[in-house]
Amino acid sequence: MLDSATILKLFGALNDELRVAGVRGEIGICGGAVMCLVFNARESTKDVDAIFRPTREIRDAGRAVAQKFGISSDWLNDAAKGFFLSQPPVHDVVELSNLRVWAPQADYMLAMKCVSARFDSHDLDDTKFLLKHLGVKTVEEASTIIEKYYPRNVIPAKTQFLLEELLDNGEAFISRRGQLES
Repeated sequence: MLDSATILKLFGALNDELRVAGVRGEIGICGGAVMCLVFNARESTKDVDAIFRPTREIRDAGRAVAQKFGISSDWLNDAAKGFFLSQPPVHDVVELSNLRVWAPQADYMLAMKCVSARFDSHDLDDTKFLLKHLGVKTVEEASTIIEKYYPRNVIPAKTQFLLEELLDNGEAFISRRGQLES
């Protein structure tokens, strides 16, 4: 698992690799890395989901960093790139000599989490955190945020069901840990 300090160290090493190669790179992180680095909502993540450019050069540099640190070669991956349907509103997370790392703002992150609809592992907790962080109280408010970034036809039905379970009537939700939460 990668905690915030480790992720920042890996970005520093990635910057070094890019500097040696004479390349300036840009990474847009999402998923667990944002929840760790930006929101401090969790202690660690298994990998860094991102979009990046130049793709080949950053992928090569990422593999070199993985080898140097003895971690999985897919610690930095673009598996979530299909969820970036538009350019999100962003803020910088890290700015180094040869690497800029940015993250989507909280409302875009909520929309991504809801559209990906992988409500297993940490995704459910991440969604709950983002709803609370944004002060979203109703399904309608959540839907408005999601539809700001995604057309209705790409929003899975299970997203609606989950939001109803989490938000309707202010009902409490039983977390995976068995704790009653509002």
